Amino acid sequence: MPKFVIEREIPGVGKLSPQQLQAISQKSCGVLRELGPQIQWLQSYVTDDKIYCVYIAPDEATVRKHAEQGGFPANSIAQVRSVIDPTTAD
Repeated sequence: MPKFVIEREIPGVGKLSPQQLQAISQKSCGVLRELGPQIQWLQSYVTDDKIYCVYIAPDEATVRKHAEQGGFPANSIAQVRSVIDPTTAD
């Protein structure tokens, strides 16, 4: 199943409280339950003004549907083609 990186521009998101981030996470999980097991949220990275999310989904349209139903921005969606790390250099 393809993996996607989603960039969500949310000004000031890095200053949200743990409770606010929990509420966002709960909303996302609720939408994921409605969409079914074909889409999975792996993890997200919160920066000052953006969240970078990693999802497994059958296609970009499913990722966009999650964003629309959750009311989340999806400013860019890119399919992961390869994963590299320091061991790739060996």
